[in-house]
Order: sequence, then C-alpha cells, then structure tokens
Amino acid sequence: MSLRLYDTAARAVRDFTPLRAGQASVYVCGLTVQGPPHVGHIRAQVSFDVLRRWLTARGLRVTFVRNVTDIDDKILAKSAERGVPWWAWAYANERATSHAYDVLGILPPTYEPRATGHVPEMIELMQRLVERGHAYAAGGDVYFDVRSFPEYGALSGQKLDDLQPAADTDSDERKRDPRDFALWKAAKEGEPSTASWATPWGRGRPGWHLECSAMAERYLGPEFDIHGGGLDLRFPHHENEQAQSRAAGDGFAQYWLHNGWVTLGGEKMSKSLGNTALVDEVVKRVRPVELRYYLVAPHYRSTIEFTDEALAEAGVAYRRIESFVRRAAERVGPDGGGGMLCADFSNALDDDLGTPAAVAAIHDMVREGNTALAQGDDGAVAGTLRSVRAMLGVLGLDPLDARWAGGGSDERLGQVTDGLVALALEQRQAARARRDFAAADAIRDQLTALGVSVEDTPQGPRWELTR
Repeated sequence: MSLRLYDTAARAVRDFTPLRAGQASVYVCGLTVQGPPHVGHIRAQVSFDVLRRWLTARGLRVTFVRNVTDIDDKILAKSAERGVPWWAWAYANERATSHAYDVLGILPPTYEPRATGHVPEMIELMQRLVERGHAYAAGGDVYFDVRSFPEYGALSGQKLDDLQPAADTDSDERKRDPRDFALWKAAKEGEPSTASWATPWGRGRPGWHLECSAMAERYLGPEFDIHGGGLDLRFPHHENEQAQSRAAGDGFAQYWLHNGWVTLGGEKMSKSLGNTALVDEVVKRVRPVELRYYLVAPHYRSTIEFTDEALAEAGVAYRRIESFVRRAAERVGPDGGGGMLCADFSNALDDDLGTPAAVAAIHDMVREGNTALAQGDDGAVAGTLRSVRAMLGVLGLDPLDARWAGGGSDERLGQVTDGLVALALEQRQAARARRDFAAADAIRDQLTALGVSVEDTPQGPRWELTR
C-alpha cells in the first residue's frame, strides 16, 4: 500500500507496512475521565477516526482500541472535593465523553477497555518486569528502573541524564533514582478502600502508564501497528509505555503518531490552565458537523488556534459543500453508492493523512458539480455527487449521513428551525400565488436578515443557513 505516515519514533515519514497482511491494529489513548471533554481532547479522537476510516477505505480490516482511564489521582481528588464516590464521578464523565464522541461522529472503537477492568494484566506485566530486573517494589509501590533500560528516552529523543524527576509520587525517598516512574502506587491512608486492589506487593492502584501497556497487549498482542495520541502524551506517558513494554519483551507499537494541540490564546488547551472549550458548550454555538470540519480540515500534526472567527470560517466552507450535496441530491437522488475517490484526494491522505489537500480536492469537485448543476447535466451531477459523498464519508462529513440529519447541535432545535422556515416559505408561496409580490419579497428579506438564503428552483424553493 502507498500510505505513508510520520512516525514520531523515527522522526520521519515512513511507508506503512502492516504486521499482518490485510489488517491494521491501532491503539489510541482515550481520556482520563476526571471531567467532561474539551475541544483539545476531541481533536485527537477525530484525527484518529479519520486514520481508521482511511485504513478501512484502503481495504484493511482495522482493530481499533481506545482505553478509558477511570482511576487516577485527579479523579480521586476531584470526586473527594465534590463528596461523591470516585467511581460515580468517573462514570459520569465517561458518559459525557462518549456523548461527545457520538456528537462529533467518531466511530465506536472495536474495544474500549477500562483501566479498572484490567488489574490482573497489570500485575502480570509488573511481575515480568521485576523478574527481568527492570522494576522493583518499595513500601508497597512498584517502580520502573529507568537506568536498567538503555533505550529509555528513544521515543522523545531525550537523554536520561537531562531528565527531571518523574514527580509522580508525593516523595522520591522510596525510589532508587528520582527519574524512576511508578508502575503501582500503594494505597494511602484516607483514600477509599474501593480505590485499591490486592497485589503480591500489597494493596494499591495502577500508575498512569502501566494500564495502556497492559491493555494494548491484551487486545492487540505483544506487537501491533500504530499507537496514537496527543503530542503532549509523547513524554512521559508514551515514552514510559514503550520502555516498560519493550523491557518486558514485547515489540509494542511499530509506528507512533501524535496529533498537534488545540490552543486558546496561544496556550495549549488544558483543564489545569482553565482555558478550555467544552465540547457540549461549543456545539450550542455551531453545528457538530461544522466543528468536526474545523478539526479535520487542518493537518493532524498542526497546531490549531481556537477562535470563534475560525469556527465561523469553517462553517461557511462546510456549507458550500453541503449546499452542493443537498441540491444535487434533490436533482438526481441521494444514492451515494459506488463513488470514486479522486486521485488528488487519495494521494493527499496517503501522504501522512494530508487532510488540507484532501479537503481542497473536495471543494474542487464541488465547483465542478455546481457547474454541472447550472448546465443541467444530470449525468455529471450524479457522478460528482457520488464521488463527493464517498470522499466526505472518509472524513466523516457526509451531510446526508443519518447522524447529521438533525441539522444542528440540538436535534429538536433543528427540527423546529426546519418547520418554521418551511412555514415562512409556504406563506411566501401563497403570497406569490395571489400576486402579492411585495409580501413575498418581504418574507424573503426577513429570512435573509436571519441568515437564511432562499433559492427558487423548478422543484420549489430551497433554503440553507448562510451564517
């Protein structure tokens, strides 16, 4: 296959060659469900959703794993602040996260394991590391000995002697080296008893990094194709994952992909910084499909500055595509089967998921389709529509997909809007029928002022939002 991907570990674009012919195995870090997701979180999942769709379009059978971190220091702290059980807090935010995935059209993973459901696999992995001399127990904690693994730092390109302490425990006094990281944390006095599990080294809970290695091996085997996540996870999370898995004897990920940040005011979007845009708030201002377009159109490795102006521009651009698709479907029918992907689109996605060029290819074809509509060439319209819908399907942006049928972030609100505009257009048609053109023009002007563009066609009036 001609797909090439930027591998963070190699610091270069590489030909993608799956370990098993006709298949692709992908592990993507999901969220630590300490709170509801913001746009920065969701960008990673949208980016790797496009990767998954493209691998599938290229004929591969994809096994896609996305984890849920449902036990963590921050979950315990935030649930305690609010006086609710940690597991209830985690589950509520897991539900909010799943809803955000659905709202943005992200396909469900093949498997979505929770950290708390895989403690036996974590214990087994730690035992292997202890036996191999790469981990040690101390006071109920278990630590990875970074000096025991010469390749430590290879993924992020850092030298061990230049690294700061891991800072993942209250004190480093139990560690042989302050840069050693926690695989397992002993239960602390005052913590809920339900937040610890029995191990050969005492009761405790997993460190952040251990869970992903254990779950990746459980569902994808000791070696798999692609590991993905946000750029901020490259170090220490992914560095530590790779170190502990390879030290245990696993080949682990063959390609590492990292998406860029979403920034707000020039800073990485982060809950700890308080500069977040929660998904459920943003989709009250823009349609979910337009937010998805906003996240898909830039290259996945680029940085996106989140602004209302940028969202509005993305909405305008998407509506150009949507307008053609809906007009063409009215003319020739919505059948989207068998559409060919244009060469420019395919070449763009084969070049490290080059969505900017892929989106440009769609807009080029839309312009051709609009010309065919104006000329009344229904054959060309039908062929173009099929191709455009096929390409939009790969990006998860087909306006005729049932998931976008509600027309807005609130499906009920979309239905009401549709009904009110339809009522206004009926009144306009009635005014025209009685030759009261002043009243008909006034209705059209009022709709235009509200951002509703009306076009008279042989099939009757059609409308679309222009802002």
